[in-house]
Amino acid sequence: MESKDLWVDVKTGPPSYMVLRGTYGDKVYRAFRMTRQGVRWRFWRIYNDIYVSAFTSILFIEQTFGTQLRENAIRISKERYALRKELETSSPQSAEAFRRNTDYDSNSQVSSPNDEHSPGA
Repeated sequence: MESKDLWVDVKTGPPSYMVLRGTYGDKVYRAFRMTRQGVRWRFWRIYNDIYVSAFTSILFIEQTFGTQLRENAIRISKERYALRKELETSSPQSAEAFRRNTDYDSNSQVSSPNDEHSPGA
């Protein structure tokens, strides 16, 4: 499908939400292998539930801790995305083999909320 066939509009008003617009029908079924209703449901779930909720969480975290964490979060998310793409293109391997091939060192200290040595404790 071409990007001109589908686009996103925003319906304003409390609360605002995103709406998928464009040509539905056979093109949508061929491209996504689902009905128009299936496409609309998935769009609503991803864009209005997951995507907007993620930004709501980010705003809450940044109001509480400041924006200095943003650069680290973006860098880490890009690394995870690259790893996910690498795994999609590589041959299947066990989780143990993948863990051995990553830079994660099992001896390194990783703090958790329950760790008595974590910075928040």
